[in-house]
Amino acid sequence: MLRTSIALSALLFSGAAAAGAARARDLGVPFEGEPGPLNAITDVQGVEVGHRTLVSGEPGGKAPVVRTGVTAVLPRGRQSPTEAVFAGWFAQNGNGAYVEENLYPCSQDTQQRLREIILREKLNRVLVASCTPRTHEPLFQETLREAGLNPFLFEFVGIREQCSWVHRGDPRKATEKAKGLVAMGVARARRLEPVVLSSFPVNPVALVIGGGAAGMTAALALAGQGFQCHLVEKETELGGNARRIRFDPDGRDPQAFLAELIRAAESHPRIAVHKGARPVRVEGYVGNFRTALRGAPGREEEIAHGAIIVASGAEEHRPREYLYGRSKNVLTQKELEERLAGGESFARVAMIQCVGSREKERPYCSRVCCLNAVKNALKIKEQNPLSEVYVLYRDLRTYGFGETHYRRAREAGVVFLRYEEERKPEIRERDGKIRVAFPNYLLGRDVELEVETLVLSAGIVMGEGVEELSRLLKVPLSADRMFLEAHAKLRPLDFASDGIYLCGLAHGPKTLRESVSQGWGAAARAAALLARPQIQARARPARLRERSCSGCGLCVEACPFDARELDPETGKAKVIEVLCQGCGACLVACPNASSRQAGFEKAEVLAMIDSAT
Repeated sequence: MLRTSIALSALLFSGAAAAGAARARDLGVPFEGEPGPLNAITDVQGVEVGHRTLVSGEPGGKAPVVRTGVTAVLPRGRQSPTEAVFAGWFAQNGNGAYVEENLYPCSQDTQQRLREIILREKLNRVLVASCTPRTHEPLFQETLREAGLNPFLFEFVGIREQCSWVHRGDPRKATEKAKGLVAMGVARARRLEPVVLSSFPVNPVALVIGGGAAGMTAALALAGQGFQCHLVEKETELGGNARRIRFDPDGRDPQAFLAELIRAAESHPRIAVHKGARPVRVEGYVGNFRTALRGAPGREEEIAHGAIIVASGAEEHRPREYLYGRSKNVLTQKELEERLAGGESFARVAMIQCVGSREKERPYCSRVCCLNAVKNALKIKEQNPLSEVYVLYRDLRTYGFGETHYRRAREAGVVFLRYEEERKPEIRERDGKIRVAFPNYLLGRDVELEVETLVLSAGIVMGEGVEELSRLLKVPLSADRMFLEAHAKLRPLDFASDGIYLCGLAHGPKTLRESVSQGWGAAARAAALLARPQIQARARPARLRERSCSGCGLCVEACPFDARELDPETGKAKVIEVLCQGCGACLVACPNASSRQAGFEKAEVLAMIDSAT
């Protein structure tokens, strides 16, 4: 006999309750008895009052004894008895018996109570209808594991995103929809089978692609924890973009910091530095990768490793407008910084922001352009207090503590003038002078500046080869050709493919300090993997019914994670469980129905459909 537990984070509505509501007592006091039919509720005029957790079972193998908590809520400023609608409905339909409400189902106390209920009631299935499985399913699965249940004997119904949030204007229909979703979840939960996941050894070696500040920071962080690292840099020297950062507005010396990073990386006994090399072939899976590196002479070297950190960097956009490349007096911010570091001073300078960014071709903001302009403007003023510096901007974005430097620049006499995208500055050169014409919105007329040097704040773009690296690693790029993380909030340094992490400019425009911070973060994520002697497949893996497999290979072609291959001995398809993400593409491709998906068996899906019809 199946013993099913259901946890519901339910919508509770006020109004005239049906049979059973008359038994309501004070807030939270349970009662025993048969609940009235849910469909009998009339005149529902309530609101969502929060999340409740209900756990049900079938104690003693007898007819269900329902214990329903009735909660008083305060809709529209008055107290009104309500009925725990989902608890009553679930018990009435005979799929369980033990019901309990909890306000915070994911709290530590509730998880401990859930373990006790599973053991006491001898439950062997658990269903939670609450917020979202994306964030909380692993928590409940771990609770089941601690209680002695297989974690895959668990079903999660997301009635927050699918009901209360999207139908907040229609509580009655939201309730009806939630009832249907719970019914489908119950039908599936009753047919769930245990899933045993395979384990695989982890090779405690990391590959870091990119020898810039972020890559070296990640490699040093991992090496400091005892892991062997391979640091691969396509150029003949380490440093990346940090080599062009000559000074810092806070007074620190970036080049001294970079020199120390390079010295530490090249001298560390657990870091193997591969200069002038790049990956040309990547095989394997999380914990067990094999990568072929090709060096300058064309020689290839294969290394084995368990994790990959992508820190391949980016580069400054090369403008095609504003006379860049045609006039020696037109520079980019990086070129200006080099000349300032060499001691050159300037008398009259104009800077134009958003060159190559926030446009149709590249709609994103490069984030650091405004900070670089303010930094260089302050340096010009420092070297020549009588100089004139004009910054033409669309929107000035000196985020964080950069606002302090913006104020300093204003106080030093730097002039900030706004222009619109529809009327960009017009540039002409005459007699070695640059003339910049643009509309001044404060004066209400067009003005023209004559300067000696025009500086373009060029955006950040991904360099050549980013598409090839994306293809090798099988990781996605965004529409802006930047590497795309698994989730901006939940997994900001992970790729969707397990065992591959990212940091630095490869992830998007950021300052040197932010790149270094991400290098530490990516190293921490990789270390969490490499420190484990073995790993277990995470997703519900696909299965194969070998008897009916014809070895056609369609599932191998369909799998986006390379989790399928043809066994050369048997001629049948084979599943690499550690790579399988449970996407189900192989099931769709298989013409013989030989591919099966744990947790999505046909009997389960058909039962869900039957319960909804």
